[in-house]
Amino acid sequence: MTRIWRFSAGLLVLVTALLSGCSATQVKSVWKEPSYLGQPQRVMVVAVTREPINRRIFEDEFVLQFKARGTDAIASYTVLPDRSQNDQAAIAKLMEQLGADTLLISRLVSKRSVRVYYPATVTYRPRHYLQWPDYYRHGYDTIDTQGYMTKYEYALMETNLYDARNDNLIWATTTETGVNNFNQTLIKPYIGTILNIMVEHGILRKK
Repeated sequence: MTRIWRFSAGLLVLVTALLSGCSATQVKSVWKEPSYLGQPQRVMVVAVTREPINRRIFEDEFVLQFKARGTDAIASYTVLPDRSQNDQAAIAKLMEQLGADTLLISRLVSKRSVRVYYPATVTYRPRHYLQWPDYYRHGYDTIDTQGYMTKYEYALMETNLYDARNDNLIWATTTETGVNNFNQTLIKPYIGTILNIMVEHGILRKK
């Protein structure tokens, strides 16, 4: 069979970003093969990255959430060494041996930064007073807040699902996630969003 999978090494940046925190994930595009009417029974999960620890974090969470929704899944790192991650023939052979009917590949497409300037503000507060004459003659102290610049980073992620029988793409989505502040637990809701999209398009069964 002709392998049409495309691999790259960008997921390291995304996992690092997600480990650093993220805001809500936005869906940029979704596509489903109209002729595909089934649902995956066993998914081989491949997170494309050169960093072993990041590969494990991402694949483990995908597998955990797939199984929680009643779909069996395999983390590719458990059967495919890191040095062979880009060996498409090895992946195809393992899928056949393990009975995986679909292959999910996730990768980082790009990152972008947005700088936002928050201008200075001036507010007023009443002066402290203890007697009514002070209140009568009250004035206001000025509180001046300096302006500042904040940088927001966004990661564009692509997740594709392929049919093991013919290697054809059956579902794909592109999402963008804001990444800021440290919080490892944010990988879980990110992957949850991806699987929710799959449910909405009939790829996965509802819980």
